[in-house]
Amino acid sequence: MPDCTRVRCVLAVLLGMVLCYSLPGLRGQTIAPNKEPNIPDTHLRQNLASSPAGVVPEYIIDANDVLDVYVVDVPELTRDYRVSPEGTITIPLLSAPITAEGLSLGQLSAAISGRLRVAELVTHPHVVVTVKSSQAHAVAIAGAVQNPQIYPTFGPTTLLDVLSEAGGLAPDAGGTAVITRGEEAMRASWMGEGAGSSVSGSGTTEVNLRKLVATGDPRMNVRIYPGDKVTVQRAGVVYVVGAVLRPGGFTLNSERENMTVLQAVALGEGLKSTALQKKAMIIRRGRQFPTGREEVAVNLKRILAGHAPDPVLRPNDILFVPDSASKVALHRGAEAAIQIATGVIIWRR
Repeated sequence: MPDCTRVRCVLAVLLGMVLCYSLPGLRGQTIAPNKEPNIPDTHLRQNLASSPAGVVPEYIIDANDVLDVYVVDVPELTRDYRVSPEGTITIPLLSAPITAEGLSLGQLSAAISGRLRVAELVTHPHVVVTVKSSQAHAVAIAGAVQNPQIYPTFGPTTLLDVLSEAGGLAPDAGGTAVITRGEEAMRASWMGEGAGSSVSGSGTTEVNLRKLVATGDPRMNVRIYPGDKVTVQRAGVVYVVGAVLRPGGFTLNSERENMTVLQAVALGEGLKSTALQKKAMIIRRGRQFPTGREEVAVNLKRILAGHAPDPVLRPNDILFVPDSASKVALHRGAEAAIQIATGVIIWRR
């Protein structure tokens, strides 16, 4: 064999060995096509409840939702549309309503575009649909908060977040928040996601707000779902008005706390020198009283001297100490005290 032929054979053998050792992973390997899965429309509602953490599911339109429909270059059709109780919206100039309930925003955009094209109203329609408001996708916050109202939310949030949305607690807020669960929260609980602690059979959750704020325990910062209602209960308040140095309403620290007349006077920072101690009264309002209220005479002078028992006040009682310098308050008595109590500052202790 000539030398040149021998050299070519050796080079061919060496090249084959290099290819075999450097590319072993190519044998039997296939490249998967870059194709997105085709998810049927019937699975859209299931995605809302079963989406993994961190994945935002598609918004599904509900009845009574208010939708902002924007048709590019067609201002006559661009407006807000409310989904009817039957689940449809009516677009001007179209012969029949369009089904919206159960669709995603993208699906409704496509449906509107198709109907406008078929009706030959718009040649190349471009439609964008967004949610303006939704009763089913909102949380109602009521009770002792700064701004009680309905707040839109399109996914789970937390109790502290919704309280922040409401501007925080009101001065007369109690220590308990009662959460009335909606359908989405109950569905999440049934599926094992956990709608929060202590969900009762009636679909309510109670949270100790004082403990939550004091400890910041994340287990007490329960999930709030669209459709839930959060009610912050009001604390008991005892009002001290008239001839005291700091009149106002003083919240009870707990439902079981008792406050006596002398304690209420102390919270009012004591009596004025013009106080008519013998003519003080406790005004207790309620439907059980024939006139709508009960007036209990209190002789502060005897109580301060230890010659009479110190009465216990109830939530919403008014301790009225007349002032000799105010003839109006002195003559009008209970009426004046009630009017004054409605406008006093509530002090948190």
